[in-house]
Amino acid sequence: MSKITIDRYDLALLDALQRKGNATNATLGEQINLSASQISRRIQRLEEDGIIAGYVALLAPAALGLGVTAFAQVILESHGDNASETFESAVAAMPEVVDCYSISGDADYMLRIVVPDLASFSDLMMKSLLCLPGVARIKTSIALQTIKQTHVLPLGHLTQPSRPRQRVRYAEN
Repeated sequence: MSKITIDRYDLALLDALQRKGNATNATLGEQINLSASQISRRIQRLEEDGIIAGYVALLAPAALGLGVTAFAQVILESHGDNASETFESAVAAMPEVVDCYSISGDADYMLRIVVPDLASFSDLMMKSLLCLPGVARIKTSIALQTIKQTHVLPLGHLTQPSRPRQRVRYAEN
């Protein structure tokens, strides 16, 4: 992977886009002190470089009747490629599973699940997740309250050019 140069304007642009992705180029330009056309060119480059992966609207789960968030640690019976691929494909097809991570530690996967209520969660567990081939055990926790949930990535490390193992180089342009 080639190094990508990110300057202070790019950092400010990325931060602004993370916080309000539907801002116009003119609005972003006013915030960052660049013209709308410069903003447009920078956004296009950041998209082409794979730094901006896409755009979404963040929805409020409770407002849509999705009142239960649960976390599930999944342990597979075996750890071969076939077992993992089967599990990952099945979970990818479940809309209630909004995040799935392969993790280290006692479990193999961590899932974040969003459903309307506890009955829906029970159904998903008993009729879908626990029935998947290769699943040995699932340990679940129900979120009682959301303390912090953000989509904003920390970018401060990009302002320190001398850090070892840095993939993105910071420039003062």
